[in-house]
Amino acid sequence: MPVYGERVTSVDGPAVPPHSATQALPPDPVQPDPAQPYPAAEPDRLTRFVMRLYDRSPRWAVPLAALGCVAAGIAYTLISDPTRSAPDAAPSCLLKLTTGLDCPGCGGTRALWYVVHGDLPAAARHHFLFVFALPFLAYLFVAWAGQQAFGWRLPELRISSKVIGGFLAAWMAFSVLRNLPWAPFTSLYV
Repeated sequence: MPVYGERVTSVDGPAVPPHSATQALPPDPVQPDPAQPYPAAEPDRLTRFVMRLYDRSPRWAVPLAALGCVAAGIAYTLISDPTRSAPDAAPSCLLKLTTGLDCPGCGGTRALWYVVHGDLPAAARHHFLFVFALPFLAYLFVAWAGQQAFGWRLPELRISSKVIGGFLAAWMAFSVLRNLPWAPFTSLYV
């Protein structure tokens, strides 16, 4: 394949002059276009249906659906009352059931129950990091939902990737420390 600006000699004719700087090269059928590395896939019927539904729905529908999911989680927590389980009841967490270890989310449902009832010390006792993250998550949701539904421009909460990485590292350390069988770590066991 000739390089741009290189003279090409033809087998049955004179040399072909190089393209001028203003003239575009024809697209190479062998090389894919770097702007589109993959051909766009044709959406299936379900995807087209969802896209049509999304285009026709009012702009407040998605935040309302997300709020409905949050409300369903809170309702489940209130109905199930995770604080009143029998001491010998089997745990509902698969990791705790099979290994006896607390998973990174163990105590989150009980913490949510205590938060809804306004008992923050008890909620922090069951899952401190959940209680710590809850105001940030609530603000991010309100800012996103307000922007989507009403066009509000709340001050943006800028969370860098280092902060997120630090939080995930703290969550992982919390998950490990709460399973250690020595004092003072036994106070983290739920």
